[in-house]
Amino acid sequence: MIYGYARVSTKGQAHDGNSLESQREILKQNGATKIYEDSFTGTKTERPQFSKLLEKLKEGDTIIVTKLDRFARSMTQGSELVSELINRGIKVNILNIGVMDNTPASKLIRNIFFSFAEFERDMIVERTQEGKAIARTKEGFKEGRPREYTKKQLDHALGLLTVNGGDKSYNEVVEITGISKSTLIRENNKYKLNK
Repeated sequence: MIYGYARVSTKGQAHDGNSLESQREILKQNGATKIYEDSFTGTKTERPQFSKLLEKLKEGDTIIVTKLDRFARSMTQGSELVSELINRGIKVNILNIGVMDNTPASKLIRNIFFSFAEFERDMIVERTQEGKAIARTKEGFKEGRPREYTKKQLDHALGLLTVNGGDKSYNEVVEITGISKSTLIRENNKYKLNK
């Protein structure tokens, strides 16, 4: 059986040739009859579909991925995984490198490629951190998600609550303002602390 595996780690990958659709098409063209897909970052270890695929693979099967970094992001993890699969009698076909086996030349090639994949990921992380550091120096920068509600809207909602002297329950304020109960509770706790 020939299995394919596709993974995207960011929404942006839909535009640079790494989209799930693009990977799926390439995997099918190269003989994959069943394809497993995940949408998680390579730095996270949780890839439920990949785990299912690893359990399903048996001796004589082939696993195909479009690129080495779809498979694993660290040299150590990738090299161990490829070696483990090869030792189980499973062919590993990384389309931008070739079919992996246990020859010394194949081991050298995959270690070099995994090193470059890891280096590239580290450079992306470094550039992201530099970008955040520059953004922090700009006036008005706020870390995290933008606030969904203005201070005025939140103050109004909190003023309606019976716990703050108003005449409405949390559920009634949710219905009137559309602000979730968890947001109201969180903001009310902050309000009490700042009193």
